[in-house]
Formats: sequence, C-alpha cells, structure tokens
Amino acid sequence: MPAITEPKLISGNANLALAKSIARRMSVHRGMSVGLVDARIERFNDQEIFVEVFENVRGEDMYVIQPTSNPANDNLMELLIMVDALRRSSAARITAVIPYFGYARQDRRAKARTPISAKLVANLIETAGVDRILTLDLHAAQIQGFFDIPVDNLYASPVFALDIEHHFRGQMDELMVVSPDVGGVARARELAKRIGAPLSIVDKRREKAGEVAGMTVIGDVSGKKCIIVDDICDTAGTLCKAAEVLMENGATEVHSYITHGVLSGPAIERVKNSVMKSLVITDSIDQGEKLKGAPNIRVVPTAPMFAQAILNIWNGTSVSSLFETETLVPIYEGMYQRG
Repeated sequence: MPAITEPKLISGNANLALAKSIARRMSVHRGMSVGLVDARIERFNDQEIFVEVFENVRGEDMYVIQPTSNPANDNLMELLIMVDALRRSSAARITAVIPYFGYARQDRRAKARTPISAKLVANLIETAGVDRILTLDLHAAQIQGFFDIPVDNLYASPVFALDIEHHFRGQMDELMVVSPDVGGVARARELAKRIGAPLSIVDKRREKAGEVAGMTVIGDVSGKKCIIVDDICDTAGTLCKAAEVLMENGATEVHSYITHGVLSGPAIERVKNSVMKSLVITDSIDQGEKLKGAPNIRVVPTAPMFAQAILNIWNGTSVSSLFETETLVPIYEGMYQRG
C-alpha cells in the first residue's frame, strides 16, 4: 500500500551534489518539485557534530542520503546524528541511503585478533534508529545479513551495461570482460552476461600484504578490448598493473568500470599516466575538483536509479526490478543510445 506521506530527502555533507541530483530526478519522475529538507550540520570548535532540522518531519517518510566515504568516521557520525535528530523528531520511517558503505572491506576476520568492523557499523546504524538501508554494490553481499532491518543493495552493472553498449556501439564483438582477481569473478561474470562478452581473469600472487609479486592472465585477451570490472578503486596500483599485464598479453585497449572511486593518495595520477584508455566510476563518492586534469577518468550518474529506488520503496513496489538493464532504459532515457 502506498505511503500517505510524501517521501522527504535530507542530506549530510558527504555527497551533497548526488543528493541534489536525486531530488531533481525525483521531481522529473513525479512531475512535482522535490527538494532537500532544510537543515544545518555544523561542527563545534572541538569538531563535535551538531545537526538541526528546520522543517517539521513528524510522521514523515525520511530518506537520509549520506555515503560513508573519506573522511569515513566524520561522515558516519554525521549519518548517525542526523538519524537520531529525525527519530527524536518523530519521523515515521527513516531510510539510510548510503551510496558507498564504508568499512565494507572489513567484513570478516582475515587473521586472529582483528575486528569485523562492517558488523559494528551495521549495529551502530540500527541502534541510531534506521528502519531500512538503500545502498549500492556492497563489497561483500553477506553484509546484508549483518543488519536485522531490510537492506536493498542496488547494482551498478545494469548502468555500466548501458554505458558500454553506448560507447562501444559496433564494437561489442571485440570486448572481453576481465576480473582483476579471483574474488571478483562473480561480479565480472554478471556484467559479461549482460553485454554478451567472454570473461577473463587476472590472477594475483602476493608475497606479502599490499605488494603484488606477479600477475597471470587466465584466458586469451589478444586482439580484445578489455574491460576490467570491480567494485572499489582505492590507490589504483593493482588496477594499473593489471592493465599493463593485459596489454602485454595482446589486448588492444584496456578500460575499467569501477563502482566506487575511492581514489586515495596517488590513484588519480597513476590512472592518468597508465595504459588504461578510460576509467569509469559512479558518483557514489563525491570527487569535487579532483578529476580535473585526468581526461581518462569519467563519471556515470546513479541519481536516476537511486531516485527510482526511493520512489519504489515509498510506493511499496519492487526495488529488485532495477537490477535489470531493460528497466533502467526509460529511467536513463536521453543519456544513452543502444544499438
């Protein structure tokens, strides 16, 4: 049954540009203006975070848009404090829209006496008063099970498929999808299936943590335009090395489609100077002015998908329908041509 109240959006400071884009897209979808709830988020001199909401939210269906990207701890605390402010203001339902879920890489105990920080963050979010999570390409799907509330995990691959079909029109037979490691095979296979391309794997061998000793390409990439697929690009060292290995094995071009552009430290400079023809990321993390001067890095929008997902949650209709490329075609109408 559709909700009686209107969906209301509020945003933290982590990715205000994406929040505004989602509001604009919801306005387009609904034919009526949707804006962000007026609020202020500021810091005291000792960096304590303070939130004040200037509009009445009693009984409202609230959507808090806040990725927990760098600085992860500040953005996480902003999210928790915003949720607490809304809960204490009697909001009827609070959905945390977390385009990039920080701490997701700490989803298991890889060695003795280490935390499972992703579970801790899940506990914090639930305790703050969130009723539902909407996120994008969790690093590990099992993180959904860390929550005892509903979690909708959207996928970037349908959007990537549209982008690939648009930019490689007439060249689809030349494409090869590549997983940069064995652990990402399922994600790469999913995109390969969507675009009808074969699959290859770059197998990494590490002698110690953080250092790649060698790489082996599994599959014949000679004469192919390779598309590396992954969920996170952090320092881009492994990604750029994988691109080099693919070119050494006969690939004609290398492109990368990565959901979350963390792009820490020397990442942008590495990508700019690499053999990669393009790195495509989503806007799940706000890049600000960082990408100026990096012509081979391109950003694809997620706002149309998030806007539709929020409306589907509000209406009580299917969110999983957005997992299909065909469902996104009308949502992304005018942005991509297929053929």
